[in-house]
Amino acid sequence: MDQQDDWTCGKGLAASAVLPERLGAVMAAMAEVLHVHMEALDLEDDDSRQEYEAYRRVSRQLGQIASHLDASAREMAAYRDLPMGRHDMEAMRRPRVRESFEAFVGRKQELLTLLQESIESDREMLEQMDG
Repeated sequence: MDQQDDWTCGKGLAASAVLPERLGAVMAAMAEVLHVHMEALDLEDDDSRQEYEAYRRVSRQLGQIASHLDASAREMAAYRDLPMGRHDMEAMRRPRVRESFEAFVGRKQELLTLLQESIESDREMLEQMDG
């Protein structure tokens, strides 16, 4: 294997940038859905005003989260050529290292399950919008 093709932590970080990038895109889309929904609210109605304020606040927060995730993704991708630093391999074999990665993989699995379960109801809602 050519030295340039060797896997490094920088390449791993860059490869992982897709996760915050996609999460940011989902958060931005959710913020937009809430923002567009606000336009349908009758602000003469007390309940609608409360809903409007709730959606306004959450939409703004989600937009900020999306911006932060996007910035993190860009920074991660920029580290592709980060030189490989010396690692303490004994420290890398500690249970905490595996446990933290195992927890990360578990959270990703939970997210995948959530997305698979929620996409069906989202598609049903889209069909109702068409009908």
